[in-house]
This record gives sequence, structure tokens and C-alpha cells, in this order.
Amino acid sequence: MSGREVLVGRYELRGVLGHGGMAEVRDGWDTRLCRPVAVKLVHPTLVSQPDIRRRFADEARSAAVLEHPNIVAVHDFGDHDGTPFIVMERLPGHTLGDVMAQGPMAPQQVRAMLDDVLSALAVAHGAGVLHRDIKPGNILVSASGDRLKVGDFGIAKTGGAAATATGQIIGTMCYMSPERVAGAPASVADDLYAVGVIGYEAVTGRRAFPQDNPLAVARAIMDDPPPPLAVCCPGLDPALAAVIDRAMARDPAQRFGSADQMRAALAGGAAPRPATRVLTQAPVPLTGYPVAPVRRPRRPNTARGYLAAAAIVAAFLVSILTVAVIGRSSPPTPEPISTSTSVPAPPPTTTPSPPVPAASSTVEQPAPQPAPPKKRPGNGHGRGHGD
Repeated sequence: MSGREVLVGRYELRGVLGHGGMAEVRDGWDTRLCRPVAVKLVHPTLVSQPDIRRRFADEARSAAVLEHPNIVAVHDFGDHDGTPFIVMERLPGHTLGDVMAQGPMAPQQVRAMLDDVLSALAVAHGAGVLHRDIKPGNILVSASGDRLKVGDFGIAKTGGAAATATGQIIGTMCYMSPERVAGAPASVADDLYAVGVIGYEAVTGRRAFPQDNPLAVARAIMDDPPPPLAVCCPGLDPALAAVIDRAMARDPAQRFGSADQMRAALAGGAAPRPATRVLTQAPVPLTGYPVAPVRRPRRPNTARGYLAAAAIVAAFLVSILTVAVIGRSSPPTPEPISTSTSVPAPPPTTTPSPPVPAASSTVEQPAPQPAPPKKRPGNGHGRGHGD
């Protein structure tokens, strides 16, 4: 589409404002309401792909239900000659990325920026919408210049949407949480992690993960996070540093449970409690979202990991062989085994044995009994006292 083409007889297209992986944004004019608008159109090479069209429609519906001063407003959605389009409020075109490119931001600016973004996410999460691609380029400066607006819900996910396959990773890698990189389902904690990374970069004036290829970025996110702000910016307000560091915690259970909670900590001026004592359970998921069990992200296999795994397997095999050898001479009575490795008990004999209480951590050998000797059950370590 070129020139001053008019979509559906109403929206006049002008210059190009920006490009994305799925669409381009054009400057436009609403001839009916006589106001400037921004028009987002799917790239011509992608209009024939059903998943792209579905995702584009999901963006329009997701953003249209979110009315908030810190969210880019969606005015209309339609199709022109087979090309889907979204009509949004027209902003100057400056992004938070442009602001951050000028160097470190002052602490009060960082606080105001984080508050705007968290306000938008609180509304989105409350409506059951995860953004999944929070980054400086998707946060726009308002026309008045005194407010930030979150836009580009192109890969947002709602409780009823299923546009991505299980394990598929979508978003900008350097703002993804460790669990997202590992392929876990998206959650509120992921969006808040991205906000923490943005805050870190705004304070330091440099990328949190400056690696030059996706694989190196993924490894750094999993195993080599940037140093805490207290280390790299010792003069920074401790309360602000603590909020950002907590948002970037590798364990999602140690992050904030909601955007409102993080926003309150930011405004409170007091450092949050130590990470080891906060959020004893997983963040509350959005309605309809499966949330993987909370656990620390797995590290890639290392030599130590292989040795530990080999040691466990070897101990398991030795235990099985020991039980098998003993079982040929005197089949023991199955009973609980108080060891760190669980070994299946041998099958019971045809003659049932009396029940034996579970072995305790300290096993006392009973004193020898007077004749006639009789067979007694084992002591829980594979050594029975036969006739």
C-alpha cells in the first residue's frame, strides 16, 4: 500500500512510522472524526498465513478492552482488500528506548517510568491479558511527554487464546525470564521480570544482557545474571535498587506477586524483605492459565551434573544387585527402607511374614534370645538374622 490510500473509505494512509516482525505502522488520518491516528497493517507477505491473522486479531481484541491512560488506545479493527489493520491513537513516535539511549536515567525518572508501566500491566493482568513482550521499544511516550503508554499487544495472551504451541518461545530474548527461556508457560511473573530488566538498564545506562547472539543471551539469563545494583551502582537509592533486583530474581517465587504489589513497594520507599523470606508460594496465576510448578531454573548440564547423575545411577544399581544376591540365600521380608535412594523391595515369599515397624534412623541390635532359635525379620539394611 502506497500513496494516500484510504482504508474502508475512512482512514487515509500517510508515511511509515515504524516496522515490526509482523506488521508496519503508518501515519494516518481519520476522515470521519478529523483526527490523527496510527494504522497498523500486517505485512503483505504474511496476510495469507492464518496464524498471523489470528494473532493480529487477538492483539486488537486484547488491547481494545484495556482502557487506561498508560495503555495505547485501540479505536478500530478491520480488513481492507484482504489486509487486516488496527487503528490506534496517534502518538509522537518516541519510545522509552529512545529515552534510555541518551544515557542513565535519574532515579526519580526511573521510579516514574516503572510506575507508569506497572499501572498498565496491573490493568492488563486484571483483565486476564499477559503482554509477553515488555521492552523499551513497546513503551511509547505520550503526546504531552509526561506519561508512558504500553503498546504492541501483538503477542499478548488471554485466557481464551491459544495462538502458540506448548514450549514455543515468543518475545524478545533479552527481556525473557529464565523460566520462559526454558520453555515454561507464560505468567504474570514473566512480565514483571521484564519490567525489572528495563529498570536495571534505565539505571545503569547499559544492557543487562549485552551478549551478541540469542544462544549467548539465553545462557546468560539462565546462568550468568548481571550483578545486583548495590554492586554496580553503590550510590543508588537502596529501596529502588531492592525493588529492581527482586523483580529480576531468577526464582519466580521470589519476585513480586502482582504489578500492584511491585508498584506499592516502589512507592513505599522501604526496601522489600529479603528474597529468602518473601512469597512462600507461587504468584497467583491469571484465570485459565496453567502455571508450571515453581522451581529454580535448571542449569545446563555440566561436568559436575554428569558426575552426580552417574553417582546416583551407580548407587541405585549397586543397591539392586545387593538385594538380588541376598535374596537368593534368604529372601527378606519387605519393609520400609530409610535410605536416600529408594530401592524396590523383592517380591514376598509364599509364606507371609509378620508386619515389621518402619526402621528408625538408629537401629539397635536385639540381644540374643534363648533357644530354641527362631527366624526374625531383617533390620532394614538388608541383613536378616536367620536360624
